[in-house]
Amino acid sequence: MSKKLFIKTYGCQMNVYDYDRMVDILAPLGYSLSDKVEGADMVILNTCHIREKAEEKVYSDLGRIKPFKQKKLAQDENMFIAVAGCVGQAEGAEIMRRAPYVDIVLGPQTYHRLPEMIAQAERAKGRPTQPGRGILDVDFPAEPKFDSLPKIQAGANPAAFLSIQEGCDKFCTFCVVPYTRGAEYSRPVATILEEARQLAEMGTKELHLLGQNVSAYHGQAPSGSGEWGLGSLLRELAEIQGVERLRYTTSHPRDMDDELLSAHRDLPQLMPYLHLPIQSGSDRILEAMNRKHSSEQYRQVVADLQKVRPDLVMSSDFIVGFPGETDQNFEDTLQLVRDINYAQAYSFKYSPRPGTPGATMINQVPEEVKVERLAQLQTLLNKQQLEFNQSTVGQTMEVLLEKPAKQPGQYLGRSPYMQSVIVKATPRLLGKIIQAKVTYAGANSVQGEIITDETELALSA
Repeated sequence: MSKKLFIKTYGCQMNVYDYDRMVDILAPLGYSLSDKVEGADMVILNTCHIREKAEEKVYSDLGRIKPFKQKKLAQDENMFIAVAGCVGQAEGAEIMRRAPYVDIVLGPQTYHRLPEMIAQAERAKGRPTQPGRGILDVDFPAEPKFDSLPKIQAGANPAAFLSIQEGCDKFCTFCVVPYTRGAEYSRPVATILEEARQLAEMGTKELHLLGQNVSAYHGQAPSGSGEWGLGSLLRELAEIQGVERLRYTTSHPRDMDDELLSAHRDLPQLMPYLHLPIQSGSDRILEAMNRKHSSEQYRQVVADLQKVRPDLVMSSDFIVGFPGETDQNFEDTLQLVRDINYAQAYSFKYSPRPGTPGATMINQVPEEVKVERLAQLQTLLNKQQLEFNQSTVGQTMEVLLEKPAKQPGQYLGRSPYMQSVIVKATPRLLGKIIQAKVTYAGANSVQGEIITDETELALSA
């Protein structure tokens, strides 16, 4: 009998990849996905610890799930509740204390052990009523989790995430990733290529390579001796039949080497869009963040990239209100944004993360100042994003149609520049790369009309 599985995923793209793999891991146990908590046999909160009040959001969701578990127990049935991901890693014992009805807490490096954890919970009848009765598994394993993951079971999407690297050794003073995801680990080239070929055979046309510090990739070479960097890996992935697009995220400016620059120059499959976080335009704040690069070095990296790939557009991350940030430091950030001119960007107020050096720094910026600065920065970034989208009106570009849009008869795809593109189309075009002329640009998406002949596309399928 099929058991119902509900997973809520928060946060980063790595969590989306982990979500898919948890589905694959639990499928042999008879679990199939459900879009409802009510009636589920297994509920997993796949959490993120990066954003402000992450823990509170998890406890709030757990409080909403609790009555559904109580209802199942009253019917002499059970609902296993698991908290996975980075909040589970960082707050495991506290979750068990505050929410003793949670059966399992596990970190992002241990979800491959879910079957044995569920077996333990089943032996305990899944009814912990006292703190400490649940199963806590947040130890970093001796062997990387990737070695234990099953082959992909779920159907592939037109664009798919492919995790190639995990963890980070940079230790930025605002970031919890080294503490929740562990040290840097790069998957061997051979296992990545195997997964990529499998995805391509299932219909994936775009691979989005993932890592907390993906540009620092240094995986074991296929020969078993030596290591490959990201540039070499991209070249090999571009040779796989069916792979028509490549992207990667998240990068660090310190790791953009000549090999990677040449890949951007030589590979048409490597899309002309790069997310390259800087966090601040102030050298003083960059030093306090332990970023180990200057704003000028970042500008030079962008200039080098755009020299070898003139159509490349940029995206980035920004944190405003880091401890000690002055009005001039913030103005330095605004000036860098004006200089680079981003097609997209993400910006946030600084929020202290427990256990990070930034949380104990003096000169914390008042909340009202952070709010004002964030509004000012986002006004500039939103203006740049709209202007970029408007600059593509009238252009014809290739769009990979990924899924139905909100309106009937419309489909959503991605341009080479990572824009959301909405077009009217027929279902048979889903998963295909079509030519579309951009007719309208909004702040967050563009609209277009297909100019590719559908008969030609059908014959080429």
